[in-house]
Amino acid sequence: MEYVSTRGQIRPIGFSQAVMMGLADDGGLVVPKDIPDVRGRCDDWRGLPYEDLALEVMTPFVGDIPRDDMRDMIHRTYDVRNYGGPVAPVARVGQMFVLELFHGPTMAFKDVALQLLGNLFEYILARRASGARAMNILAATSGDTGSAAICGVRGRKGINIFVMHPHGRVSPIQERQMTAVLDDNVHNIALEGSFDDCQRIMKELFGDLEFKNRYCLGAVNSVNWARVLAQIVYYFSTAAEVQKLTGAAKVRFAVPTGNFGDVLAGWYAMKMGAPISGLILATNENDILARFFSTGEYSLAQVRQTLSPSMDIQLASNFERYLYYRVGQDGDRLRGLMKQFARTGRLTVPCGCGPAGVSACPGGINRTDPDFQAGAAKTADVLDAIRQCHSRHGYVLDPHTACGWAVAEKFLPGDPIICLATAHPAKFPAAIEQATGRNDLARHPRIDKLMSMSTRSTLLANDKQAVREFIVNRLERP
Repeated sequence: MEYVSTRGQIRPIGFSQAVMMGLADDGGLVVPKDIPDVRGRCDDWRGLPYEDLALEVMTPFVGDIPRDDMRDMIHRTYDVRNYGGPVAPVARVGQMFVLELFHGPTMAFKDVALQLLGNLFEYILARRASGARAMNILAATSGDTGSAAICGVRGRKGINIFVMHPHGRVSPIQERQMTAVLDDNVHNIALEGSFDDCQRIMKELFGDLEFKNRYCLGAVNSVNWARVLAQIVYYFSTAAEVQKLTGAAKVRFAVPTGNFGDVLAGWYAMKMGAPISGLILATNENDILARFFSTGEYSLAQVRQTLSPSMDIQLASNFERYLYYRVGQDGDRLRGLMKQFARTGRLTVPCGCGPAGVSACPGGINRTDPDFQAGAAKTADVLDAIRQCHSRHGYVLDPHTACGWAVAEKFLPGDPIICLATAHPAKFPAAIEQATGRNDLARHPRIDKLMSMSTRSTLLANDKQAVREFIVNRLERP
């Protein structure tokens, strides 16, 4: 498999180079040159253990790592010692199913990909020439990516990680999960700005190729293709499991999203041939993606703080990958659209319904792509979803999962809906108590232990140069 950039200005590269490059050197995102069609193999994959299914799903995308080595990395990643049981168990809750992706070490869906990515980094670095066996990860997080990435690489030889989070805009527990890790190779930055500011600075520093190459910068954000690839697997595993439980020919997934990475993985699975009839995209009040899939216009608005901080995003970095396919994999056209967006804060993609425009689109689906249905959940909707789900079914949703649940309820009935549970509710006790009036529902021993641990982070101005100097000073100190 070869990989290219969405902006069309890098030569084709292999999987390992794509992993290490992170953000493409031309400012675009790395994508596979082709999407493999595996629909003829899905029946053979039913019933495989998660680790074996992961190997089968990933193999068509990985051409330069021996299969036995990939098998070893995958099995170490999803070992029971990391998860304590199944990687992606499914619970039936009322009329829907919930895919629990919070059983990893940091209790968020990011673990599924970032634990693998840590193993990939270590494997690839060990096989490089001796002078190139170092990597300095620069990451931006709206909450969960930071702790999962830190957990994946803490203490690893030859790897430093610098994580920017928006100061005061992640939950107290999310902040502690990052800042209570005191390993020498972990550097936490509290940036005086929003997640979008963190992500912008990260991309600008990656765009400085002299700086990127000199300091061996690598990416763990979902701009890294390996993140998306690892997430494709659980769409296949869960679709097969719910088909078996219901007898349905196809299923739907409801995905709470801010950066478009998790729902994009579902879209890739769908295009590969997984039995998925549609994706329900759910946002909170930061609804740039929901608005796009309703109107065809992608336009910036002010970032609003909500009960689901990991989704408090306006600039969805993975959306560029989706746009690349919407414009026919035309890198020049995509590059023009992104320049327009950088200049004006908006872009428009024709819906394909002819001269009548969006008004001619059929009802019941979104107006720009029949693969997606979309909606936004306001704070009241989120609180009501948490409250009603607990009172009716005895099941506790975290506020991000509640966004997906609230939006999914609008699209009942139809093919079975699987709502992705992206974090354990114990990470957001204030929201659970606000919704239910109870302070005993959102607890977990790992979280309780965090509260007595020492922390370390550095507060920096919302300024690219400040972050750049921080990185240089940490890497060049004696």
